Amino acid sequence: MNTNVQEKVISGHKTGALVLALEIILYIAAALGVAASAMNGSVPLMVVCILWLALGWILLPGLKVLKPNEALVLTLFGRYVGTLKGDGFFWVNPFCTAFNPAAGTKLGQSGDVASPKKGLSVTADGTTVHMPEDGGKKISLKVMTLSNSRQKVNDVLGNPVEVAVAVMWRVKDTAKAVFEVDNFKEYLSLQCDTAVRNVVKIYPYDVTDNIDTTGDGEADDGSLRGSTEVVARRIKEEIQSKVEGAGLEIVDARITYLAYAPEIAAAMLQRQQAAAVVDARKLIVDGAVGMVELALERLNEKHTVELDEERKAAMVSNLLVVLCGNHDAQPVVNSGSLY
Repeated sequence: MNTNVQEKVISGHKTGALVLALEIILYIAAALGVAASAMNGSVPLMVVCILWLALGWILLPGLKVLKPNEALVLTLFGRYVGTLKGDGFFWVNPFCTAFNPAAGTKLGQSGDVASPKKGLSVTADGTTVHMPEDGGKKISLKVMTLSNSRQKVNDVLGNPVEVAVAVMWRVKDTAKAVFEVDNFKEYLSLQCDTAVRNVVKIYPYDVTDNIDTTGDGEADDGSLRGSTEVVARRIKEEIQSKVEGAGLEIVDARITYLAYAPEIAAAMLQRQQAAAVVDARKLIVDGAVGMVELALERLNEKHTVELDEERKAAMVSNLLVVLCGNHDAQPVVNSGSLY
């Protein structure tokens, strides 16, 4: 990407109020001059005053008003002359024109949303394209949040996953933003989509054995669900590497939605439920075995009853059935001898 265009900040042009006041005073003086010359018959004075009344407005397009965190990229006959930054009332060369190819693009994000009106085109990814009513070409320097729509991406195991991200960004270099890419807002939206796909496909949705998510050749426990901060940081770095040449800065990135795609969500839920049941049963069995061992040790220590190996096995079996069963034990009273 060509990066020959460097941002030049125009300073010392906050003279808009002075120029406007001078313009008004000269118009009043010209009107009075026409009246006076008509009475006195002074033709040269009348010609000068009429010329000013007819052409004095040419200075007015040079008046520019900027609010905090706004910028205006100015060109003169196709040549970049500089960028106005900071709040104030400016006056510049009236033949300078503002340039911003993304002025008519509104992303689905905070601080940059326009309600759909007649003649607007709303695309599937939340991008609204229209011509601004006031023809404004100002560039916002505020931190804005791009909320991309949900994407269906296959994780490293091939399972379809739906994911959405929120990207906080701002314009860092206005010259690169308007001259290095055709439309920096659309460019950012596209790079967010591709970055999400490139990063998500590296990770499994949940922790899986023998998966390398870091690229170091060793398996790890990284996952989309368990390593959200790591995944978000990699998405941010991926986007930043792509938009650096466009003069944009990625402040932060966050995953706002993460779930299995609807077509496999039910099957994956059953799988998770089965895994939970197995883990619970394993815990119950481990506890039951410990209790049986403790019971046998206490019986041997106190010599309460002497049991041979066969009866020990029967006792262990009965205790495990009672401890591991889903229902309460039903006691059986034996009134006869055990032998």
